Amino acid sequence: MSFDPRTVITHADTRLGPVTLAATGQGLAGLWFAGQKHHPDTRGWRTEDDNPWLIQARAQLADYLAGRRTGFDLPLDLRSGSVFQQAVWNALCNIPAGSTTSYGAISRQIGRPSAVRAVGAAVGRNPVSIFVPCHRVLGANGALTGYAGGLERKAALLALESAATSSRRLATETGTIAA
Repeated sequence: MSFDPRTVITHADTRLGPVTLAATGQGLAGLWFAGQKHHPDTRGWRTEDDNPWLIQARAQLADYLAGRRTGFDLPLDLRSGSVFQQAVWNALCNIPAGSTTSYGAISRQIGRPSAVRAVGAAVGRNPVSIFVPCHRVLGANGALTGYAGGLERKAALLALESAATSSRRLATETGTIAA
């Protein structure tokens, strides 16, 4: 992967552990957990805690992890990946919170039905964890498989989304919040 040389970063502590957030002039370009597989070398990137994209990303991530948000509305800069990877990552963004899909379904969705393994590799290299919801992809049999941030985090994210969408659905049905 190749990141814009003007990429800036900030750090945040979350209930799932410390994360590094990265942004370019185009939008959010990265979210990696400490120790995550495929974490780029960010040592040359400037820390910019007051970057507008990073401020918004931190706030939206905090709301999401607190169960107050099920989606994100930040522009993403996914140019670090190949055309194929970007197609996979964009497909991931279409998986609704509280839902899951399979690697095979993603490969069919992007018009590459025989590229299931390549889809798996692209999902694993997703540079914007959580915001590009790769945690919503399961094995063909529904099993929790591979997550660069660790299977414990994947399970926690899916449980959080299940609880948040169930609460939102119940509140909507009882009229306690607007749909």
